[in-house]
Amino acid sequence: MTRRISLTQYLIEQQRQHGHIPQELRLLIEVVARACKRIAISVNKGALGDVLGTAGSENVQGEVQKKLDIIANEVLIEANEWGGHLAAMASEEMEGIYLVPNRFPQGEYLLMFDPLDGSSNIDVNVSIGTIFSVLKKPEGSKGVSEEDFLQPGSAQAAAGYCVYGPQTTLVLTVGDGVTMFTLDREQGSFVLTQENVRIPEDTKEFAINMSNMRHWDAPVKRYIDECLAGEEGPRGKNFNMRWIASMVADVHRILTRGGVFMYPWDRREPNKAGKLRLMYEANPMAFLVEQAGGAATNARERIMDLKPTKLHERVSVVLGSRNEVERVTRYHLEQAQ
Repeated sequence: MTRRISLTQYLIEQQRQHGHIPQELRLLIEVVARACKRIAISVNKGALGDVLGTAGSENVQGEVQKKLDIIANEVLIEANEWGGHLAAMASEEMEGIYLVPNRFPQGEYLLMFDPLDGSSNIDVNVSIGTIFSVLKKPEGSKGVSEEDFLQPGSAQAAAGYCVYGPQTTLVLTVGDGVTMFTLDREQGSFVLTQENVRIPEDTKEFAINMSNMRHWDAPVKRYIDECLAGEEGPRGKNFNMRWIASMVADVHRILTRGGVFMYPWDRREPNKAGKLRLMYEANPMAFLVEQAGGAATNARERIMDLKPTKLHERVSVVLGSRNEVERVTRYHLEQAQ
């Protein structure tokens, strides 16, 4: 029988043998994973747990909150605030940062998360997930402020997501490749199922919301038109389109079999750089994709090089198979010349 390695054992071995994971970071990742298991239980209960539907409130983004949005946010805060690994947290569902209460020990890390990505899919039983990103608190900082979170994605100590689908899968990077763990529901633990995840450099699959086509900028239209032209077009091959409307699920597919995911700027809100949030969606996903050999840009420059200016900053996203991301980026740069 193949030896089954739990998430905890894997992290400890990485810490002991390779020195990739400091002890405090290892413990933090384990706490986040336990929180994801609790969220998975609520997601799986669905209507039986009275967690479907809206909560009758809006988050800081002006989006209607689902009941599970609020539950997942509370689970992540309650699980992480007392362990002594964190100084503060930030979430899509909260306007400002959440300081670890004084009654608990203060740690050296900062945690950001989208507690339930793709929540519009909750009620129709389609895959959703949790995205998280870990930063180190700047040295010499006595307290914690929002400014401490405004670090480029390249400064991330760890990032990952948990997708709640037919299987509950945790995908993780600490800057040394991408590893996948599957939740064994009988044992109640995440088990290593794939190491050294790699995204093919080429693909025949793209993910974009085609209903927004009339709002796209010219380079995006050019790229999609070429894909749709198929074998007879300039690309000389047929493409398939996939769109789940859950970033976690779309990125998980790309990490599993390749593809390109696009959520570009469009003319409906021209003053916004994009739809997705830089700090707790784009940056962690960019970290994962790059660690798997892919690329991630805002259609002009590397996402992880961007210096955030505010906590809930938005950004355009193009990520996935390297050659396709570079093509889309090149089209935008050519237009700018």
